[in-house]
Amino acid sequence: MLELFYPSSVAVVGASAEKGSVGNTILNNLKSFKGEVYAVNPKYSEIEGVKCYPSILDAPDVDLAVIAVPARFVPKTIEECGRKGVSYAVIISAGFKETGSEGAALERKIVEIANKFGVRIVGPNCLGIMNPEINLNATFSSVMPEYGKVAFLSQSGAFILSVSVWAKKTRFGFSKVVSLGNKAMLDESDFIEYLANDNSTEAIMLYIEGIQNGKRFMEIAKKVAKKKPIIVMKSGKTESGSKAASSHTGSLAGSYEVYKAAFEQSCIVTAENVEELFDFSFALSKYRKVGDVAIITNSGGPGVMASDAVEIYGLKLAELSLDTVKKLKEVLPAAANFYNPVDILGDADTTRFLKAFDIVEKDENVGTILAILVPTASINFGEILKRVIKSTKPLFCCFTGLSGEEEEILIKNRIPNFFDPVRAVKTISAVKKYASFEFEEEVEDIEFEVDRRNAEEFISKKTGYVGVEGLELLKYYGINVAPFGIAKNADEAEEIAEKIGYPVAMKVVSPDIIHKTDFGAIKLDVTRENVRDTFFELVSRIEKFLPHARIEGVLVQKMVKGGREVILGAKKDPQFGNIVMFGLGGIYVEVFKDVSFRIAPVSKREAYKMIKSIKAYNILKGVRGEKMADLDSLAETIVRFSRLSIDYPILEMEINPLKVFEKGCVAIDFRMVLEGDIK
Repeated sequence: MLELFYPSSVAVVGASAEKGSVGNTILNNLKSFKGEVYAVNPKYSEIEGVKCYPSILDAPDVDLAVIAVPARFVPKTIEECGRKGVSYAVIISAGFKETGSEGAALERKIVEIANKFGVRIVGPNCLGIMNPEINLNATFSSVMPEYGKVAFLSQSGAFILSVSVWAKKTRFGFSKVVSLGNKAMLDESDFIEYLANDNSTEAIMLYIEGIQNGKRFMEIAKKVAKKKPIIVMKSGKTESGSKAASSHTGSLAGSYEVYKAAFEQSCIVTAENVEELFDFSFALSKYRKVGDVAIITNSGGPGVMASDAVEIYGLKLAELSLDTVKKLKEVLPAAANFYNPVDILGDADTTRFLKAFDIVEKDENVGTILAILVPTASINFGEILKRVIKSTKPLFCCFTGLSGEEEEILIKNRIPNFFDPVRAVKTISAVKKYASFEFEEEVEDIEFEVDRRNAEEFISKKTGYVGVEGLELLKYYGINVAPFGIAKNADEAEEIAEKIGYPVAMKVVSPDIIHKTDFGAIKLDVTRENVRDTFFELVSRIEKFLPHARIEGVLVQKMVKGGREVILGAKKDPQFGNIVMFGLGGIYVEVFKDVSFRIAPVSKREAYKMIKSIKAYNILKGVRGEKMADLDSLAETIVRFSRLSIDYPILEMEINPLKVFEKGCVAIDFRMVLEGDIK
């Protein structure tokens, strides 16, 4: 992509003499570009002092074409770019797939032409690109941010416009800025892959609304994130793809949850809002790891706020060594706090702060320093900045009242500075999150046999919804299942119950009844004396209250008491493939929503992460004298379940509950939805 970001010549196709027009703005923006700039428009011979050509075919050699002509003229323009040997075209023009089917057809046409002639397309329907390093502003933004070490990819051009103005005021710099637009050809994965080897970029910041090829994105992102942190903000968090879902997984695995799982597995840091996106990106452009935090402050209040935040965001206050405390006592007043947070008091002067900073910095127990200073007459920020920019430990500042020149010193040295100490701590936690990622390739660490013949035979006989009879399929994948049988009449119910032993649970088998408890379609602890009566009671109840429900029989299952109830779910996602859900099970799963997600296939290592990430993990570990649940068996079950989810065309699948004991797991209930007729 060198010709895209470092072109020697740029042509604006659709350049205009009309002030304020897109074509005119782009041309004016490019006047400060260090390479050659050409205008292309058959109406003019010169625009804004730039020589104008009737066609790009008439212009000198061009590396990059910026196209701002009406959509209907874009196909011809791309063909001319191809014939001219132009490597890259940034299509600003709108009127493509964002407008409907006709626009989508036009977009496919330009991609076809571009592929034929070897032209690489950015957009269409985009703002353009920027490279502040060489004053390349190939956009219609009137403002270009300063040069920095963070690359910014955005699916929203309007977001870039607002960010550019803000960044200019705050001196936040960018190495590259790309408006992705419709992503007809080049998408976020292509740019991330390029930026991995871009010497000007230290961190990659990404705003997305959706990803088309999720698997490719994950593969590339994880490789790149090992070299350079990727920080993502995803919009559309409330979008739900589960309005017609037939399982808990379907209703809980909304779009954002799936994306977050993909980001986690791809070693990407997720930002929940714009503030976090910029804070995390700036910090990660310099720091890759942090340690236990030491707080130095001349104000008790902010110091306490920071201390609270350290605990809230999962960090640790550094335990200062006895030698450090001793040295602090020698230079600080008796009323000061010599432990962490180190409070040098409000009357502290510059010398007192610098002495405390020197002592704390040398403590081996300190991994990160958070320096908090409110402006007083005794504090000389100019002198303090000369020292702190040389810090040997990751440094985060809360220096309020700085002059513009003083703020610029911190920015140039890429030292984060905040007004709010809580915001500073949250940013430190983001760096810690990045450092905690495991960048090694996932290796399947469980080898297990699958009864493939019986599994395929079972699947071949099913279409659409499959209920508890699907427990048989789990057995073929080595997942332990509570003994069961399906009775068509009361006699069969008694035979099954006698065979598996009492007491038993009895449930109506019907593709029209998803949540059996809601309709009284289940009875527990049924004894020998009550099996026949229970069979008739369950069937008659459904016939009365749900007369149109199809009844395929009654499941008779061994009662399994005790254990901790969890849920395993799977759902097919159009972008990322099958996702797996794990969480607290039973009837309250949608109430507490204590679940975690991963993209399948799930390794045993990832399975353990899923288990440990839910709040109910402490219940699985054992509380108040309870023994720990068999987490190893649970993790293995997740792996097997994950494999099943991708082996067949399964839209949704769920075990709820899966009971976990001190030794082993047992699946109690099951349902799945297959993709159409797969016989």
